[in-house]
Amino acid sequence: MSRFVEFFRKRLTRNNMYWLIIILFLVAMFFAGDSNPMNRYKYDEKIRYLENEINHYKKEIELNKKKIQELQTDKEGLERFAREEYLMKKEDEDIFIIEE
Repeated sequence: MSRFVEFFRKRLTRNNMYWLIIILFLVAMFFAGDSNPMNRYKYDEKIRYLENEINHYKKEIELNKKKIQELQTDKEGLERFAREEYLMKKEDEDIFIIEE
């Protein structure tokens, strides 16, 4: 036991003790809790991904609003949409579906 105490008395002077405490504190801050660098990087990455998704859906919403506006105002466009998307036809017409 005395060897152990002598080692700490020689090696851990008052100055070294402060540095040891500071280093232990920094290690605890970086690797403990939810705000460690690895978790922060993951959270930032997820935020970037979600912001990109938000922008994508905003653009898609704008396109859909334009399509709705066009369908509500243009009768020919509405007819073309119904024919293309839902394969609707007039009574005297025949539809041929060509698959490529």
